[in-house]
Amino acid sequence: MPSADERPTLEVGRIIKAHGLKGQVLVDLWTDRDERLAVGTELLTDRGALVVEAAAAHQDRFIVSFDLIKTREDADRWRGVVLSAPRIFDDDVIWIDQLFGAEVFDEAGVRRGVVVDVEANPASDILVLDTGALVPLTFVTNVEANARIDVDVPEGLFE
Repeated sequence: MPSADERPTLEVGRIIKAHGLKGQVLVDLWTDRDERLAVGTELLTDRGALVVEAAAAHQDRFIVSFDLIKTREDADRWRGVVLSAPRIFDDDVIWIDQLFGAEVFDEAGVRRGVVVDVEANPASDILVLDTGALVPLTFVTNVEANARIDVDVPEGLFE
């Protein structure tokens, strides 16, 4: 798997289904960065680029109008298509793709395992290590993308 820095784009959502008769689609956005659906934003797909013409929040998703999707039939043909966008560089954010494959070390410098998955959790997303250990992201103190993660955990977490 390429490192986070080797991937110029990230998957940010998917077209779920048509919505209405004029080409709008329902989009499941996989990021909390709503600017991904700002008017004029270009999103990449395996079928080419789409430009956002309008977007509005709808329950937990968005109703979006794209430049190349003008009819209900067009919208039906785009069902299931994954949307990608260029990486946003923000030093204050830990990006999920920076976590996979990183070695986790506790405050004493003891290696506790390698991140193999990240589970969504309402209180805090959880790092799943190859050792079976589960570490809430709230305990992460430092991240070197896809290389090393330092954690400061309560006593007994790794027992």
